[in-house]
Amino acid sequence: MSDGKEARGGALRDNYDRNITYLRVSVTDRCNMRCVYCIPEGAEFIPHEEILTYDEIERIVKIGAGAGIRKVRLTGGEPLARKNVERLVAQLSRIDSLEDLSLTTNGLLLAEKAEALAAAGLKRVNVSLDTLDPAKFSEICRRGDIGAVIGGIRSAGAAGLRPVKVNVVVMRGRNEHEAADFIRFALDEGVVVRFIEYMPFNRDEEWRARYVSRDETIASLGSLIDASDGGRTDPSAPARYFKIKGSDASVGFISPISHGFCNMCNRMRLTPGGQLLACLLSPSGVDLKSIIRAGGSDDEIRDAFRLAAESKGPRGNFPDASRPMHTVGG
Repeated sequence: MSDGKEARGGALRDNYDRNITYLRVSVTDRCNMRCVYCIPEGAEFIPHEEILTYDEIERIVKIGAGAGIRKVRLTGGEPLARKNVERLVAQLSRIDSLEDLSLTTNGLLLAEKAEALAAAGLKRVNVSLDTLDPAKFSEICRRGDIGAVIGGIRSAGAAGLRPVKVNVVVMRGRNEHEAADFIRFALDEGVVVRFIEYMPFNRDEEWRARYVSRDETIASLGSLIDASDGGRTDPSAPARYFKIKGSDASVGFISPISHGFCNMCNRMRLTPGGQLLACLLSPSGVDLKSIIRAGGSDDEIRDAFRLAAESKGPRGNFPDASRPMHTVGG
């Protein structure tokens, strides 16, 4: 593999004229939590030897960058649960055609890792935190300590991994009444809170009972936000932002069910086992690991990116989802 930097250039377009510039890389399917909507108790995980190595991930990302990828986000499972993940961050940060390198985490290990991640070249983090109530935290996450997560959020900001975004999956009967508390948390901590609709990876009665729409969450916030208009900071980003009244801050809403955003999707996903997926909901992908471990060339990997882009449909279909969330990276 070349140790040089990829030249800026290339473009990945799907058959619906969407420019694919964003790759989410799931570095592991393992996690130190068992959130009720993500990993079931007793889940089985990929054997370690079947997970892409850091060098394999670097090679894939470097070739993807040459083909047009400009943003990379590291996800899991829990990416900080993988040993020495800051080494991978350093490897990817040297690819100069990447314009953004970020990471999504549950925050449990973030306090001890934040400075090393920033020094390695990570630009920013998103932290999943679905409740501010310790008892509810135990109910939803089934592992870990809420104090560690909040400490991680503060450490990330202190290390310069800004903006720190806090992702909240809204669930009826669990945390839907905490929306206003999260607005105050955002202002007090100087973070950006984003409310995410509960996604029906299995369209069962559990999802139907728990789902809360964006409009319902906005209504619950009343006069705390200006709900007259929501805009995007990035035309391809899924979140719409609304002004928090009396401040310069905004709150985001990611609403795949009530306000879909497939028509502007610019992303693909790399699973820990090396499948390149055109969509979060893709039942199948292109097997990059097999190409690499069979001695495949850079051109073959580049062609695989194009093939995956061409397989991207006009929209995702939740009933087609066959992969647990922790194996895809969200």
